[in-house]
Order: sequence, then C-alpha cells, then structure tokens
Amino acid sequence: METIEMNSVSLKRPRSEDDVASADEIKRQKILENCKAENDSGQSIETVTEQPEDTKSEIIANEESEEQEEEELEESDEDGDPESFADMMKHGLTESDVGITKFVSSHKGFSGILKERYSDFVVHEIGKDGRVSHLDDFSVPVDDEDPSEETFTVLSDEDKQRLEELQLFKNKETSVAIEVIEDTKEKRTIIHQAVKSLFPGLETKTEDRDGKKYIIAYHAAGKKALANPRKHSWPKSRGSYCHFVLYKENKDTMDAINVLSKFLRVKPNIFSYMGTKDKRAITVQEIAVLRITAQRLAHLNKCLMNFKLGNFSYKNHPLKLGELQGNHFTVVLRNITGTDEQIEQAMHSLREIGFINYYGMQRFGTTAVPTYQIGRAILQNNWNEVMDLILKPRPGAEKGYLVKCREEWAKTKDPAAALKKLPVKRCVEGQLLRGLLKYGMKNIISAFGIIPRNNRLMYIHSYQSYVWNNMVSKRIEEYGLRAVPGDLILKGATAVHIEEGDVDNYTIHDVVMPLPGFDVIYPKHKIGEAYKEMLVADNLDINNMRHKIRDYSLSGAYRKIIIRPQNVNWEVVAYDDPKIPLFTTDLDKLEGKASPVLPTDGKFRALKMEFSLPPSTYATMAIREVLKMDTSIKNQTQLNTTWLR
Repeated sequence: METIEMNSVSLKRPRSEDDVASADEIKRQKILENCKAENDSGQSIETVTEQPEDTKSEIIANEESEEQEEEELEESDEDGDPESFADMMKHGLTESDVGITKFVSSHKGFSGILKERYSDFVVHEIGKDGRVSHLDDFSVPVDDEDPSEETFTVLSDEDKQRLEELQLFKNKETSVAIEVIEDTKEKRTIIHQAVKSLFPGLETKTEDRDGKKYIIAYHAAGKKALANPRKHSWPKSRGSYCHFVLYKENKDTMDAINVLSKFLRVKPNIFSYMGTKDKRAITVQEIAVLRITAQRLAHLNKCLMNFKLGNFSYKNHPLKLGELQGNHFTVVLRNITGTDEQIEQAMHSLREIGFINYYGMQRFGTTAVPTYQIGRAILQNNWNEVMDLILKPRPGAEKGYLVKCREEWAKTKDPAAALKKLPVKRCVEGQLLRGLLKYGMKNIISAFGIIPRNNRLMYIHSYQSYVWNNMVSKRIEEYGLRAVPGDLILKGATAVHIEEGDVDNYTIHDVVMPLPGFDVIYPKHKIGEAYKEMLVADNLDINNMRHKIRDYSLSGAYRKIIIRPQNVNWEVVAYDDPKIPLFTTDLDKLEGKASPVLPTDGKFRALKMEFSLPPSTYATMAIREVLKMDTSIKNQTQLNTTWLR
C-alpha cells in the first residue's frame, strides 16, 4: 500500500475558547442544518468509522452509537497543553532509533516547523496517465437517465427513517407503505425513483388500499441486495463506475470513504482508489464508486464537512491500488532560520541529487514500543513477546483510556478486565484482548489473527523497513554516493549485481537495496554481510525468511536508495500571523477566495516548496534533506512548543 507524508500524531496549537466556538462550530451547524433539510440522510457527518474488518457485516444501530462514541473520545483526547505533550514525546522515537542517520547534500542545515498546521501540507495525486488530480469543477454530467431534483425532496423525514430501517433490516417489517398524496402518475413515478435511488436494495410497486394509492417498498433479493447495487436500474449506455475527485482536509482516505458510504447507504467496498492519503494534510485524489450517480454524490457536498467531491465522470473500470504515478506535494516550512544562500543550496541539491529514500518515521509508530519490535517478535515466532509488546504499559504520548487498559493488563493479565478499561474497542489493543478472550491465553496466534490482516502485516513490514534503513545508512557510509561493484541494479523486475567492468555505466540513482526476504538477492560487498549479521543478532536466519504461518513469510522487494524529486520549485515568503494560510487551495479557488496578502518584511519567514515523488516514498525524508534536521514527532514537537512559548 502506498504511504505518504507525515505522522498523524501532531502537536496542535492550544485552542482558546473563542477558537473552539467560532468558525468551525458555526460551519458545522450550517452543514448539519443543510443535511437535515436537503439530504436524504439524517446521520451526522461527524460519525466517522474505521474500515470494518468484514465489509459484509450489517450496519446496526448499536454499532453506529459505539462508533460515534469512540470518535468523540478520540477527538476529545487529541488536544492538550503543548508543553505536557512535548514532555510525553520525550519518550518517542528519533530518526537515529530507526536507522535514519545520513544525508547526501553538503549545505549547512537550518530549522523550520513542519506541519505546524495541517493546511501547510497539500498532496495532489498523480494518476497513471501523469495527470495531477485537481478539484476544479462541481458540475454534474448531463444525463437524461438521472432522476429529477424532486426525487431528493419528495419523501418525508418519517418515510426516510422507515425506509432506512427496512433497508438495513433493523426491524421485522417486510415492507413499507407510502401514501401518495395528490395522486398523479408523475408523482408516483417520482416516489418510485426516490426509493430506488436513495435506498439501494429496495424495490417498489403500486397498490390500491381503501381507495388510496400507496407505493410499497420491499426487499427483492434478501440481504444481498444491500451490498449489490441493482444491475437493471443502471443505464447500459453509462459507464458502471462514477469517477470523482475527493478533496479532503484533516481526514484520512478510509474515514472519508466510510462517511460517504454511510450517507449513500452502501458498503465501503464498492469504492476504489489508487492510494491512501494521510490524515494531517489537505489531499486531492481520484475515487471510483460502483453504480452511484454523480447527481447523488454532488448532493453530498451540502452535508460534508472537511471534504468535497467534484470532477465527475462515468467510466467502465474501477481504480486499483498502486496504479498511480505518484504524488505532487506543496509544503510550507514555517519559522525557518536559514539564510537565502543556505536555502538556495539546499533546494538545488534536492533538485539535482535528491535524498536518501528512507522509510519515514510514521512507519515505526509513535510510542516507546516501536512497531518493528513487534514485527521482529512475529518473525521469531515469539508470541508471548508479541502479546506483551502490544499490551504492556509504556511511557510517552497515549490516550488516557489506553494507559488505564495497559495498567490493568500489567496488574491482572486478565483480558476481560483490561477490555473493560477500553471504551474504544476497535484499536489493535482492543482487538487483541477480544481475541484472547475468545481463544484463551494459550492460543495467542489465533487471538492475534483477529486483528485485520493489513494491521498485522504492518508490523513485519516495519521490521523490514528498519533493516533497510540501517543497511542503507551503512551503504552510504561505506561507499558514498557512487555505484560500486557488488551493488544491485534492476533490469526490468530482476535485480543483478554491478560487475567491475560495468560500474561506469551506472550512478547512485540506479542502485537498489533489498528488503529482506526469501525471494531477493543481496549486495556482493560488505553490506551483504551486514544484512546477515543484523538478522543473526535478531535471532533470524536470512536464508530462511519463510514463516510457518504463510501470511508472515517475507518474499522481500527492492527499493532505490536515492530518489530525485521532479518538478521542484520553491519560494521564501514573509508573514506575521502564524494562523494564516500561505497559499490558496483548490477549494479556495473554486469558492473565489483571494490569495493571501503577505507582507514584504514580516516577523517570520517560511519556505514554500513543491515537488513530485513516486509512490511509496516519504515527502518528510525529502524535507529532512533540505533542513538537515530530525523530522520525528519528538523533535518537531519540541521545536513547535519552543516557538509557542
């Protein structure tokens, strides 16, 4: 899966009472009013859920209540005093803890604040055709097959509630009858269209009862109808997938898709995308959804908070993970200290040489127990250690309920007692505790298996990344920025060693290094031996990376050690107010907002930089090369806190 940009745990500027109650709250109220008045759903946009482990499970009322409660708990715990947060982050990881130690440029470093505001980090997806995704059009494709605007308002709130309960099997009713007031054929047609388009899975028919006309809504295909949009209701001339651009602020991709699926009353698995984008940023990416009209999607813009949909089109194919060419980043580094000459040297080096393609800090977690340690224990088949590392108390920044859960576990080793301390059951700790309750303490492997597969694999991928970072640092230290005999390069998808006679045909930009696994080869120089020594020290055999549990067998992969960004541009700007945005977004342009007016000689200076990167590279590692400073949360939090004093 593609991974981009910076850590999701970031210091927020302490909010005053005015801040809390002002713009966002007013905006929220207006949006919710619009939703109630005009949208077909009565649910709040703030009910944001994680991707369910089984996307075919039914959405039931108590789950929605639990999810909303958990979301509120998570949001309420995000803010806090910056100095106390900085104190907690003293226990976090630094770059050197995960093998990030080298630079390629020769300029003198300088300091700057990375992601002081989430709006200082903007990501535009680059599609497989090389086109950069932008939100610049809210219009809906004209289609004679689309229902009329009256479709969205003809049903009463009570009718919608009853139809939703029928659709989601929340009661024992087998049908819902809607009386046709002011009966005409046109009115009946609109009601038929409204039920079928707003409540996928329901069919309708007209009945006479006591001299009155009723539209009867019912399930035609049992519970499968909810997950499978009706084929017969989609025009053959229209592409089956509606593609659109998703613009989101401070939400991750799956949060956004889960919200959309709740409003549309469909399962999240009918959405597809090319890459996931992180939460703490403004991101723009393409999404495709199966048999949902652009008209319905556009109506959601009246209700969505922190994201917008646009640039609609119909196509015959979904999107696939990894199909993208990369991402284009626009980044603001605030309160920089570098001279103009330092900045010019740094940016020229980034454009001409590039940066070491390290796995960024977010790959390794934010607490005193790094994810790579858990991955190592999995590979060692040490399941007691896996359980202990996930559940044991640790110093550092964590939510209060997690701290209490860990303390209870350390004291009692009772999964039921620890689970009671945990209101948020969907986190990894909650899932593991539920597994231990179900399978018992002697079957940790099965208990761990309750955690979604992607989350479990994250741990072993983190260990691979940890090894790769350390080995690349050794490679740069030993041989510098030139290709040497014994290095690896790719010919197509196959890795081959550079021979003595061919070394002048390659540069450092051609060299790759392996992530450890059973299907890779290693360099034929000192670094090849260093891989073996590192794994031996971790009680692992580099020649036997297959695990008795197939999921945890590592095939390995190759990764370029130096990345040279494309489309690199930069500008130094002055500003007085740390809260004002320093550039206009796609949404600002669509809404006609003027560009920020900046002073020629302000209190602070910021570096605005733009660059494009291929998939699975970390923009923070490019920024690290420019600043020559630690990008870990631990370091950035302390910088940020010092600035706020």
